[in-house]
Amino acid sequence: MDMPTIGVEEWLNVWERSATTDIAQSTIASLTMAELRALDGADGAEFYELLDRETMNYGWIEGSPAFKHEVKGLYRKDIDPADILQTNGCTGANLNALMALVSPGDHVIAEWPTYAPLYEIPRALGAEVEYWQIKEELDWNPDIKDLERLIRPDTRLICINNASNPIGTILSTDTLHQLAEIAASVGAYVLCDEVYQPMDGEAEYESIVDVYERGIATNSVSKTYSTPGARCGWVIAPREVSDRIRVCRDYTMICGGVFSDALGTYVLRHRDAILARNRDILLRNRELAQRWIDAQPRVSWVAPKGVSTAFVRLDIPEKDETFCRRLLERRGVLLVPGSRFELPCGARLGYCAQTEVLRRGLALFGEELAEFDR
Repeated sequence: MDMPTIGVEEWLNVWERSATTDIAQSTIASLTMAELRALDGADGAEFYELLDRETMNYGWIEGSPAFKHEVKGLYRKDIDPADILQTNGCTGANLNALMALVSPGDHVIAEWPTYAPLYEIPRALGAEVEYWQIKEELDWNPDIKDLERLIRPDTRLICINNASNPIGTILSTDTLHQLAEIAASVGAYVLCDEVYQPMDGEAEYESIVDVYERGIATNSVSKTYSTPGARCGWVIAPREVSDRIRVCRDYTMICGGVFSDALGTYVLRHRDAILARNRDILLRNRELAQRWIDAQPRVSWVAPKGVSTAFVRLDIPEKDETFCRRLLERRGVLLVPGSRFELPCGARLGYCAQTEVLRRGLALFGEELAEFDR
């Protein structure tokens, strides 16, 4: 397959280890192992009990019953555990689902711009990909009327990212239901990357699998649950699709691994404590970032709806990548240029870093912006 580099990943692979102040990431302040052990009130005894009774074989190929039980509890719909398949993060979930669904010549509609694999993988698989474009004048939401114009009788799949990376916007429930109706009118599937889930109680939010019978949800413990090191995700799909995903998994991963399964199960079992911790970080940091943005003549944003990824618009007389490189080289601060998401003149701001890291990063970011006005 002819696949381009993922702009954001290439940027981070090259530059993130050079940073002394990282405010580029979209995970909510990753948990340390000490924090993870503290979740059960017994220094991780529960996790080690889960792990100690396992042998380091392949384990449960599709994810353990305990893992599937925890995932099932995240959704309103009564999901058959056979339709929950464990993957290597949400990235693996998207890859396997798209490989199972897309064939050469298929018509695919993809939200754009957003996380590149959602449109680049279908294109690499030989699909005709058309963009359902997000619009700045709609606070970075797509227009449902545009989807109505794009849909065709032969549309195979619609790909969306809800919440959107890097913008942090969330499709309203009304838009999601309209999307499902449009997809149903031609029998199309809808794949929704749901790795960023709102936690402030302000945003309307539903999973695609709770809305649409041909909905496919991908997710992981990486972002909302602050454990990207676990590489533990999942895909939920209708049986005719989940059976095809089973075949793809055998080629791409076989299994997630005993350790990742145990850690993913433990994290989801203690999700209430993790979400409470992360809600505090998110609300505190979003307020801090908003105050900073209000004082910056060259920065604006559409405030993210309770999720950990955000995009700031930059009013600067040079390319965003040039500025972000200089910010890193001179002040040690890491952002991801918006152009790496095909959103020039901006940057992804990882505002859910540890609060002191964010405070320091924003101060240095502001100092560099002030150089334009000297």
